[in-house]
Amino acid sequence: MSSPALDQYGVFGHPVGHSLSPFIHGIFARETRQEMSYRAYEVAPQEFTERVQRFFAEGGRGLNITLPHKVAAVEVAQELTGRAAHAAAVNTLSHQNEVILGDNTDGVGLVHDLCDNLGLVVTQRRLLILGAGGATRGVLAPLLGLEPAIVVIANRTPERAEALAAAFADLGATQGVGFAYVGETPFDIIINATSASLSGEIPPIPAGAIGPQTVCYDLAYGRSAMAFVNWAREAGCARAVQGLGMLVEQAAESFRLWRGVRPQTAHVLAALKARSGSV
Repeated sequence: MSSPALDQYGVFGHPVGHSLSPFIHGIFARETRQEMSYRAYEVAPQEFTERVQRFFAEGGRGLNITLPHKVAAVEVAQELTGRAAHAAAVNTLSHQNEVILGDNTDGVGLVHDLCDNLGLVVTQRRLLILGAGGATRGVLAPLLGLEPAIVVIANRTPERAEALAAAFADLGATQGVGFAYVGETPFDIIINATSASLSGEIPPIPAGAIGPQTVCYDLAYGRSAMAFVNWAREAGCARAVQGLGMLVEQAAESFRLWRGVRPQTAHVLAALKARSGSV
């Protein structure tokens, strides 16, 4: 008698060969004793919608969505969670009650990493987010839910930062500015949501924005993305870390949505840091 087929999960991206998600979810599945399979799928933008629909039509249970498909996934989803609607981007699709549900676990993953893994307090603290693109939009609502004193969004094009701040102003105190107008008062937490580290660039913000109590966090991770972390340390910050913890925590949240159990993350994160050279 043949054994039943495993529940199918995966990640859609382009390119996707570098994805750590199969490694992460493989460990999660073993440790929570879930009968499931997870693999990476290379999916070009022009075939994204058809491939998603086929995956679920053939019995697939859930997908992670990575670049460049997070916005396109909003249209493929038949329903959205509140946090996905706020983010205007989807990184998790789940087949539930005959409906393809779109969610965004990036922001809650960041919050878990900041608060649980790093032990930071966000409530009534001053936050600065560098960049006004999709990555920032994806994390704003969960961060504002922790009631920081203010979240300042800084961007090379001030108008984009101002528009994003206005879009989330109903959730908390927000402000959008150009990089040069961040001010000289140190922030408690600075989050780099630009891709500048990957090209070795540093967003041109005033030196006074970093003080001895400032924690700097780069959403990027790995040996090739050390520019922001190195710059923050040289500027005298209290601590500078990369975003590998966010990756693991958002994956755990996706896993919980799919399987109803949230896996432990500590040793998965430790293994990935050793493997990728993240700090």
